[in-house]
Amino acid sequence: MNVRRGLTGLGVFLVIAAIWLGVSATGYPSVLAPMRDAPRAVQIDNVRLVSMAPGAAQAVDTQSVLVVDGVIAAIGDRNAVALTDNLKADEIIHIDGGGKTLLPGLIDAHVHVWDEAELAGYLAHGVTGVRNMSGMPFHLPLQRRIEEGRILGPDFITTGPILNSPGRNQQDNHQIVVTAEDARAAVAKQDEAGYRAVKVYSNLYRDAYDAVMEEAEKRGMSVSGHTPEGVREDGVPHDKPFDIPFQASLGRGFTTIEHVESIVWHGLRDELDDIAMGDLAEEIAMSGEAVTPTLIAHDNLVRVANSRGEYLNRPGTDTINPLLKILDSGTYEFWSAMDPAPREAPRAAFYLKATKALHDAGVTLVAGTDAGIFTNIPGSAMTRELELLVKAGLTPYEALQTATVNAGEVLGFEKTGVIAPGYRANLILVDGDPLEDVSLVENPSAVMIGGKWLDAAKLADLRKGAAQTSIPRSARRAIAMLRDL
Repeated sequence: MNVRRGLTGLGVFLVIAAIWLGVSATGYPSVLAPMRDAPRAVQIDNVRLVSMAPGAAQAVDTQSVLVVDGVIAAIGDRNAVALTDNLKADEIIHIDGGGKTLLPGLIDAHVHVWDEAELAGYLAHGVTGVRNMSGMPFHLPLQRRIEEGRILGPDFITTGPILNSPGRNQQDNHQIVVTAEDARAAVAKQDEAGYRAVKVYSNLYRDAYDAVMEEAEKRGMSVSGHTPEGVREDGVPHDKPFDIPFQASLGRGFTTIEHVESIVWHGLRDELDDIAMGDLAEEIAMSGEAVTPTLIAHDNLVRVANSRGEYLNRPGTDTINPLLKILDSGTYEFWSAMDPAPREAPRAAFYLKATKALHDAGVTLVAGTDAGIFTNIPGSAMTRELELLVKAGLTPYEALQTATVNAGEVLGFEKTGVIAPGYRANLILVDGDPLEDVSLVENPSAVMIGGKWLDAAKLADLRKGAAQTSIPRSARRAIAMLRDL
């Protein structure tokens, strides 16, 4: 597969970094401090409601939504909602949502978090839930801090460290397993540490793969990731088939299969064949796995190549982790010098068609961005992904479903992704109509996370806080990761 991202050399860099690291920086941007003075209730009036509730109308005008103690308590016209009792006047604030649209908060199903500052970027751009796809030792404590309200952040779940075998797609942040015994021990270690989800990668050997799936099932852990290919010999995939065929992963209990480009690579043996893709989409639909297309992951590579590297300096890139930028410098140079016309541009166009084929076949799609990798900006990358889904042929409403109700259901974010009584109050308030222009969700006028109201001033502060990343903090975490693998 293509040279995509550069974590090779991580160990060498971090040994050097440890010399000057000294006493590692602790803490996080002050804008993420807990909100202690939040009102008990918020009522949002006169909004255009896009609830994403199954069977509901796509949008309903002039609605009011009452949130009490972080939970949606009532929905309806203003008079009906205002009758809710047991609230004192000083316990509720009223928001005029005239001319705005209220939607569920967005969920990014594929991110890589290196530092707390990135949490600010997600919230600032309406992402109220993330699934981290490469576990590090600080992620489980971070998840608890968010859940306990000790730090402001989106709902957070994480896989354990990526499980892989030696090969061309091996990276320094992967936990390498070779035998079935290695694999079972690795899954057991992750379970005992507190991880509830496993991520597998493309090099995984056949025996190790089988053992991962068996051990994860025994322990009640979910599995997502790249479909394992086994040992890749010379000539694979164009002249020789993969050691493990793509179909061997169907029906094995994957929560999500990651990256439409990986599906094309593995499932079609890198052939850009419309008919074969349609057939493969039907197989995936019948098998029942959800897919995270992450169209932006490849699209951003092509954008960097087309711009000769200028795209790397667009607004918002100051929120990409600076340690990652150092580690990825070789990848940036490679793609900045690449001519995408012969190979990568045709593939970018085909990945759009492949995504539409999956959607048309009935495969459940969930939106993910690979934010925190390469030049994918935490938070705003979600809007780029939604735009690409629309470009692929989904309607704006269907694209938004992938980042709300679909993601909530597939990933197990409890009572999120829908605006309905009894659901958690993760909401975004957007100027205009995102069902006409999905790009409007990128900069919401307000966000609610767990009932806490983040107004325009708070969102502006969060955007500033997103740039307050720390090389010492990130290096300390990466060193701890390497020691733990």
